[in-house]
Amino acid sequence: MMAQAADKAARSLIRDFNEVENLQVSRKGTNDFVTAADLRAEQTLKEELSRVRPGFGFLLEESGPVKAADGRSRWIVDPLDGTLNFMHSVPQFAISIGVEQDGELIAGIVFDPIKDELFWAEKGRGAFLNHRRLRVSARDKLSSSLVAHGRSADESPEARQRFMTQMNHVLSHTRDLRRMGSAALDLAYVAAGRLDGYWEDGLKPWDIAAGIVLVREAGGYLTAVDGSPVELERGSVLAANPHLHGQLHKALAGR
Repeated sequence: MMAQAADKAARSLIRDFNEVENLQVSRKGTNDFVTAADLRAEQTLKEELSRVRPGFGFLLEESGPVKAADGRSRWIVDPLDGTLNFMHSVPQFAISIGVEQDGELIAGIVFDPIKDELFWAEKGRGAFLNHRRLRVSARDKLSSSLVAHGRSADESPEARQRFMTQMNHVLSHTRDLRRMGSAALDLAYVAAGRLDGYWEDGLKPWDIAAGIVLVREAGGYLTAVDGSPVELERGSVLAANPHLHGQLHKALAGR
């Protein structure tokens, strides 16, 4: 049901993505267009998911929370994760849908409509890319790893300095870094073993809800960047395979 909803929303996103290049004449014009595309996709997802689970609530990026009729379950939805990529015609963005029940994340999908890749997972049933079972990478040396990162929306001088320091620390310990521009896909790529690790602060629940389930079910390990338990509302994530998580945490701390 999540996959069908995502597929329907993706059709309009793909049409809009193909029009973005024609709007690269003013920042305002492009921003307005992408906002409209985001809202259209969100409305489609809300309608489709409400139809199959009318008792569920929502946490939506654009239109906010909707209380669950059953008081237990909600969809956590990002209709367009990777907005800046979308705006610049970079084909690296996704639809992310997580399911939370009684405060616990139990399922999620991340759908890349350009590559037609559906990453999905359910608690206790594993993680998959389309029909293929996923496992995190088996690399055990940080020096041979490929790690992704994202920049917090916090533009304070302290936050910028912290980000640059973290990046320099990790770059000196790894094979290389990547900044892909979509937290949902970064987590999905960790689950698929394409990336060995990923960290970012300043995220929103809809950025990471589905990805958290994917990484856990693929055998990965997640905490906040400081090593404390990962929490949706806090928005700090450090994800890696079990061999590298501790090494990456130490590198981020400059140790």
